[in-house]
Amino acid sequence: MKVFIVFLALFSINVYAKPVNVNAADAKTISESLKGIGQKKAEAIVSYRTENGKFKTNEDLMNVKGIAEKTIEKNAGDILFSNSKASKKTKKAKKAK
Repeated sequence: MKVFIVFLALFSINVYAKPVNVNAADAKTISESLKGIGQKKAEAIVSYRTENGKFKTNEDLMNVKGIAEKTIEKNAGDILFSNSKASKKTKKAKKAK
């Protein structure tokens, strides 16, 4: 029973991850908040941001090696570019095509 409770507690942390501002967060926060983003990809996001400036769109984020459209789609509700609500620009861009 104790194992089940511990498992449930760990699982619930990942399920209820908070949205993250990819222009302000450190690599650890990004990797903990976004699905499919481990520490290495999160470090690549921070490095790209440092070298190229802030991200403005999901498409900008896809310029980071290892970040593809599928990853953006899985995290669309949790990716922030400022301290406001999450971006839905990937879906809008698809409709325009």
